[in-house]
Amino acid sequence: MGFQHQFPATSLREYDIRGIVGQTLHPTDAFAIGRTFGSLIRRNGGSTAAVGYDGRLSSPELEAFLVDGLKASGIEVLRVGRGPTPMLYFAATTLKVDGSVMVTGSHNPPNYNGFKMMLAGKPFFGAQIQELGRLSAAGDVVEEASGSDRPVDVAHDYVARLISDWDGGDRILNVVWDSGNSAAGEVLTRLVSSLPGEHTVLNGEIDGNFPAHHPDPTVAKNLEQLIAAVAEKKADLGIAFDGDADRIGVVDNKGQILWGDQLLIVLARDVLREHQGATIISDVKASQVLFDEIERAGGKALMWKTGHSLIKAKMAETKSPLAAEMSGHVFFADRWYGFDDALYAAVRLLGIVARMDGPLSDVKDALPTAISTPELRFDCDDERKFEVIKEVAARLEKKGAQVSAIDGVRVRTSDGWWLLRASNTQAVLVARAEGLSEEGLERLKAELVEQLEASGLQAPDFSGESGGH
Repeated sequence: MGFQHQFPATSLREYDIRGIVGQTLHPTDAFAIGRTFGSLIRRNGGSTAAVGYDGRLSSPELEAFLVDGLKASGIEVLRVGRGPTPMLYFAATTLKVDGSVMVTGSHNPPNYNGFKMMLAGKPFFGAQIQELGRLSAAGDVVEEASGSDRPVDVAHDYVARLISDWDGGDRILNVVWDSGNSAAGEVLTRLVSSLPGEHTVLNGEIDGNFPAHHPDPTVAKNLEQLIAAVAEKKADLGIAFDGDADRIGVVDNKGQILWGDQLLIVLARDVLREHQGATIISDVKASQVLFDEIERAGGKALMWKTGHSLIKAKMAETKSPLAAEMSGHVFFADRWYGFDDALYAAVRLLGIVARMDGPLSDVKDALPTAISTPELRFDCDDERKFEVIKEVAARLEKKGAQVSAIDGVRVRTSDGWWLLRASNTQAVLVARAEGLSEEGLERLKAELVEQLEASGLQAPDFSGESGGH
């Protein structure tokens, strides 16, 4: 009997494969990914792959089974070992391998894990992931072969490359870092020891139980420890990472959070000094303030779909030097490789702050204010969530509303805008609204609630859910 393996439908996501360990994700799934993805590499004319893994408790076993699957397809596997996802991307890019796989659960709870892939230097996502599932179920793989594996230490070269783009001025910065027990670990320790300034690292030890707090810097409560430390140390800023360190969170010297779109404004103004007229990309969840500020700084603002693979592909297509998502993914193609890397984004941000005349809070406080809800997530069955979006879009079309359907539905009115989209990583719908006034925001929220209820869903509790942004 040859190889055949069926994945749970819920684990084959838009831009990665992900599941709950022991329920929808097992070592046999990891082997099957290796066996099938390895076959795709071979059929694409390749023979090598780089593999890395994050700090989750299940990652070492999943990595071992993944490597066995790749080897069974005749692949030479370069094992980068434990570290942040962007270090694996760096290895894949600089070692010029034919494919790469990162074992990571990203920012999800400790019992989740998953796989992010690249094929021939490009993100492997969407229809490609569905095709991998079909090939695996059909046993449509290359004949079994004997590949090989060997460890490759890229951490030194990666940190050296990060440091090489430091471009700060004479100002000595005081920085607090919250590694969040993430996979940044030893890499972050090496990085801060090489950067000028005073650095304090919180939760620096890699621990897949995430004892300090959940590893998601886009949720305000996960930044409370960092904000307190910034105040205590009288620091210039604080930087946090998610579980695999491809997403960044930032707080200024006053402890104010710079959300993903506000951070992109700071980074974009700097990049546009040398790249006037360049396209700067963000996702549909970003504030209208961001798109307006990019245009004001001489850039061309492009709104695109949420998802790290989708943004990377759009950047390559438009030759954009910089993009970022509300979720904290930041992508530099200016002097970097175009992939999302929170450590690199941190180095570039520190350079900007070190060249500023005043504190980072001056920039934050000078931004135009809109009043917005935070990102609201509420449970909706994995299959039902996409149907809801279609229903809402159809009703809005009948009403003649001003709708962007790039990713879900984003509706613009004279009051501002609201968004409803299906998460690609969880069984949830995501909603957000941004108004020009409190009254306008209330009207936007009421419209959103009306649409959800028309599809038979109980709307999330919006009460008190607004703030300057």
